[in-house]
Amino acid sequence: MTHVAVEQLWKVYGDQTVLENISFDVAPGSFVALVGPSGCGKSTFLRMMLGDEAPTRGRILVDGTLLEAEPSPDRGVVFQKYSVFPHLTALQNVMLGLEFAGSPLAARLFGRARREARACALDMLQCVGLERAVRKYPAELSGGMQQRLAIAQALVKKPKILLLDEPFGALDPGIRAEVHEILLRLWREEGMTVFMVTHDLSEAFKLATRVIAFDRRRTRPEELKAYGATVTFDIKVDGKTAPPPQPALAAQ
Repeated sequence: MTHVAVEQLWKVYGDQTVLENISFDVAPGSFVALVGPSGCGKSTFLRMMLGDEAPTRGRILVDGTLLEAEPSPDRGVVFQKYSVFPHLTALQNVMLGLEFAGSPLAARLFGRARREARACALDMLQCVGLERAVRKYPAELSGGMQQRLAIAQALVKKPKILLLDEPFGALDPGIRAEVHEILLRLWREEGMTVFMVTHDLSEAFKLATRVIAFDRRRTRPEELKAYGATVTFDIKVDGKTAPPPQPALAAQ
């Protein structure tokens, strides 16, 4: 499991302050929902967690070490728009990350390495309920199935941190509830630390162990550029706890 510390984090673009003095500490295995109005920097924070953006000031520590300033296999991400490759089958989509990890230049594995990657991808597709869709292309899958495929893509490399940027916004309520249950089960089984951006407060309190709100404290027109959003409330969800350490992780 992974501990995350955010210390006096600022993000400024030119003369526009987006995030202002963000600080909080996240226990290993937590499921954190980030809420707040549009434009308050939630997705910007997620991009900094991913490594796509660098803080202007402050820092993010993962298990006591400064977060790498570029994406890494330790961090998986799922976006609202299905981040799958339309020209690849479901199985090929999930295998691709393993192939890039094993063969960065050719993105192609052979022999035993390919068989192992295929078996791992098949296991992950089964975990998200897509074992009967391995040969189908994304255009042949429903929206809920495509989002489950995106989750499988993100989790196949066993990331320590999972980043979710409004991943369920395009799903109808019935499919959304189904994908919620799949995500919660995988979170408990894998022991990941999760950060999820959402505009849906009911979703935040249903899924998360902790809900953190970003918002601007200063909203007069002359203040909007000089001052950014900060943490306005931070709530632990009653009755929700992080999953216990998995045996393999606890032994490390």
